[in-house]
Amino acid sequence: MTGGKRARVSLFMLALAALLSAPYAHAATKAELNRDSSRMLKSLYKQNNLANVLKSKARAVLVFPSIVKAGFMFGGAIGEGVLYRNGKPVGYYNSVAASYGLQAGVQKYGYAIFFMNEDAIAYLDKTEGLEIGVGPSIVLVDEGMGKSTTSNTLTQDAYAFVFDQKGLMAGLGLQGSKITKIEK
Repeated sequence: MTGGKRARVSLFMLALAALLSAPYAHAATKAELNRDSSRMLKSLYKQNNLANVLKSKARAVLVFPSIVKAGFMFGGAIGEGVLYRNGKPVGYYNSVAASYGLQAGVQKYGYAIFFMNEDAIAYLDKTEGLEIGVGPSIVLVDEGMGKSTTSNTLTQDAYAFVFDQKGLMAGLGLQGSKITKIEK
């Protein structure tokens, strides 16, 4: 085995060890997922004014209360969420992501996607899962945008908020994320 190949195999083994040592993201029951998603969404509304503006205008909100991400060079993230329409749970989804690049650590966070039109919601279910970066335009809302956006400037298909980050994950990399409907 050449030195370069040995280094890649070693890096892969380290990444695999990091993923296997990550906190276990257990599959929540339907009741647990509903409770945790509702609690996290209420917390987001209290902390973010733009989320409150979007709440009344969005056709649906998809909430992932707990995503666990881990990696070293190669990484992965997984979690389950609830789709709300008119404040009621109407579907369940999982989010799976993979990444490669300069990264190391373990992190837990939640995120919510506010779907602003029926086409964006339809795309979620008529495809084999929503891939971030493909399909409807999704804007990741940061703190600055949240302060400067009004209901008149909302023009995108969907808006995403990341919240309740815990742990340490550092680095740069490419990431692909896929959201797929599941049965609960």
